[in-house]
Amino acid sequence: MVLMGVLKVTSPAFPHEEAIPPRHTCDGEDISPPLEWSTGPPGTHSYALVMDDPDAPRGTWVHWIVWNLGATSLPEHVPPDAELTDGARQGLNSWGRTGYGGPCPPGGTHRYYFRVYALDVRSLSLPPRADKAALLRAMEGHTLAHGELMGRYSRRSVR
Repeated sequence: MVLMGVLKVTSPAFPHEEAIPPRHTCDGEDISPPLEWSTGPPGTHSYALVMDDPDAPRGTWVHWIVWNLGATSLPEHVPPDAELTDGARQGLNSWGRTGYGGPCPPGGTHRYYFRVYALDVRSLSLPPRADKAALLRAMEGHTLAHGELMGRYSRRSVR
């Protein structure tokens, strides 16, 4: 078993394991929250992000994927077709759209994981509309560290 390093992933919008503000959901503006993570170990050349909901009724629902990130943060409200710095790209979510799709659970409280991966390559060769499965395949053997931030959301919790 290969031991990987751990990244600390945070957001000024919500603490780990706490409620995601409605602003970042389908009940609000549905804009991506700001995210920050610690620097990867030596040999890190880029980062990738996967946001998903394992509590979705039909299996894990993908809300956002981003790869080829050179920085250790993402600002709030990354537009779906935004040209991100350092050649970063966004892929398809489970709605079949590029970019962020916020929490919109059909019932109950769901958990949303923002997982960040430190990679030993500068660029993953993926088409612009790649999905989570393609991203995970491309990352195989290149992950040096990872970390996650988990937020919760329930449509009943709209304030």
